[in-house]
Amino acid sequence: MPLEAPLPAPVERVGTLNTRYKHHSATSVIERALTDSTIGALAMVSSFGAESVVLLHMVSRIDRTVPVVFLDTQMLFQETLDYQIEVSRKLGLTDVRVIQPDANELFKRDPDNILHLADTDACCDLRKVEPLENALVGFDGWITGRKRFQGGKRVDLQFFEAEDNRLKVNPLAHWASEDVRDYMINNRLPRHPLVGRGFPSIGCAPCTSPVKPGEDPRAGRWRGAEKTECGIHFVDGKMQRIGASA
Repeated sequence: MPLEAPLPAPVERVGTLNTRYKHHSATSVIERALTDSTIGALAMVSSFGAESVVLLHMVSRIDRTVPVVFLDTQMLFQETLDYQIEVSRKLGLTDVRVIQPDANELFKRDPDNILHLADTDACCDLRKVEPLENALVGFDGWITGRKRFQGGKRVDLQFFEAEDNRLKVNPLAHWASEDVRDYMINNRLPRHPLVGRGFPSIGCAPCTSPVKPGEDPRAGRWRGAEKTECGIHFVDGKMQRIGASA
């Protein structure tokens, strides 16, 4: 049998894909993306955070065998770890891959678990960026829960983005916060237990704090630092952190 031709570079495909799927619903984008030969093999990356259950539920309704990558930084809230197990079981997800930082690298670079106090970017690199890069080997792209209403550079988010040698698929790009809330209510999905305690955006425990009424939902992430993203992005062929402008 002849070998299949390699897929064109992602940057060459995003325009066509965004035009093709322009008027599709979030569910339709997921369903078609998982079978579109011009997209390739996809995994879903989920933090099992405040809003993650929406996209996880959609994927479970389409194909419960889709690989779901969960980054256990080993600094997460216990509530997040428990929620990951609860949601995975409830939705019947059969291929949840719990990824952790390399133990040897942790010992060399953060033996006392205090790197986040000196350099949050270096900590994110060690505990998120590098493990995810390894976890995505063999995949042509990944599905995310990023949305325009989250602000920053996300305000112009499209369904498909080019991230160096992979596609990033954002099925909820055009959703409003009310859409997320209504979907969770209508489908009776379990809320992350920390949401009711003032955590609308949830990351690692040392770098996440409650949000006061009227504050931006992400104000509790890296509070007091010029940082708004963990840094899971590609730049010049490598995953890199992106700071406050992200």
